[in-house]
Amino acid sequence: MAKALLGHLHTDQRGASRLVSENARLRLRVRDLEALVLRLQDENTRLSDLQATALLEQESLQEMLPA
Repeated sequence: MAKALLGHLHTDQRGASRLVSENARLRLRVRDLEALVLRLQDENTRLSDLQATALLEQESLQEMLPA
């Protein structure tokens, strides 16, 4: 009976190995994209800080100018 059931189920080893490799490829892609998101967030923070500093410096210079 067990042999009949196992024979009845479709067990394609090629499909399973293809799924394993696809899963590994997708996990790698997700990891790469997560790293990219972190890098872009850091760059965005840095650029925002630079912009804020530039605005503060511009305001300070305008305050120093005679009216």
